[in-house]
Amino acid sequence: MRSFFILLTSVAFTFRLASGAEQAKPTHADVAYGGHPKQVLDFYQAPGEGIHPLLFFIHGGGWMSGDKANPDFLPQCLQAGISVVSINYRLIPDASPDKQIPAVKTCLDDCARALQFVRSQAHEWQIDPTRIGGCGGSAGGFNCLWLAFHPDLADPQSSDPIAHESTRLSCVLAFVPQTSLDPQQMRDWISNNDYGHHAFLLPSYQEFINRRQELMPWIQKFSPYELATSDDPPVYLFYDSAPAMGKEAKDPPHSANFGVGLEKKLNEVGIPYELNYIGAPPVKHPDLFGFLLEHLK
Repeated sequence: MRSFFILLTSVAFTFRLASGAEQAKPTHADVAYGGHPKQVLDFYQAPGEGIHPLLFFIHGGGWMSGDKANPDFLPQCLQAGISVVSINYRLIPDASPDKQIPAVKTCLDDCARALQFVRSQAHEWQIDPTRIGGCGGSAGGFNCLWLAFHPDLADPQSSDPIAHESTRLSCVLAFVPQTSLDPQQMRDWISNNDYGHHAFLLPSYQEFINRRQELMPWIQKFSPYELATSDDPPVYLFYDSAPAMGKEAKDPPHSANFGVGLEKKLNEVGIPYELNYIGAPPVKHPDLFGFLLEHLK
C-alpha cells in the first residue's frame, strides 16, 4: 500500500486512540440512491444539535474496485461537527458494454446522483446543503474534481425531484488524483503513463491515442483539466511523490505530474488551490484537515 495511505491510516488510528473512540458506525447504512446494488451510501451524523456541514467521500480503485467503508477523516470530521457521507457507485465492470457510451460515465453519473440524493435529504439529516466538501483518493479524487468543475447538473424541469438538486461542491480535498483523461496530454506530462484507456473499454493505450480525436468530445466532458472555470470551488491536491514533468514516474496513475499539469489551468482561470507534494513549497494547510475545516466550518 502506498505511503500516503499508510500515513492517513496511522493518523486516523492515532486520533481514535487519543479520543477513546472506535470506528464510528453509520447513522444510516446502505441507503439506496438508485436501483443497482452498488448505488448505496453510508451517512454518519455529527453529534450535536443544529445543521452540520458535510464531507462527501468517494473511494478510489481506478473505477474497477473499492468500497465505501472507512472514509478518510471520519473521526476528525465527527469530532469537529462535520457529518460524513461515503458512497459506493457502479464501477467500470458494471457499466453497459455499449462502447458508444464510455464506461466511466456510469461511475461519474452515479457520483452526481448520490450527491443530489444527499442534498434531497438535507432537512431530515440536518445537513447544510451549501457546505458540502468532496474528498477522495485516486479515481475518487478524480470524481470529486469532476463534480467540482462540471457545470451544475441540476435539472429544475425534471419530473424527478432529486434531479432538481445541485451537484456543486464547496471545496475538494483530493489525494493523488488523475486530472485528465486526454491520452496525449497524460503522456506529455508522464512519459510512461499507461492509465486511462480502460475508462473507454479500449484494449490498449495505443488505441486510446489512435482514437483520441474521435473521443475528444467525451474527454472534454470528463477531464477536470478541460472543465475548470473561474467559478469553481477551492481545491487541495496532495501527492506522495515529487513531480518531474515529461519524465517517467514510478507510479504513473498517481504521479504528482497530474497536479502540476492541472496547476497551470487553475492559475489561468483563477481557482484557489493548494498543491502539496514531496518537496513542494510551503502550503497554507500542511495538516490537510485544516483545509476542510476552513472551507466547511
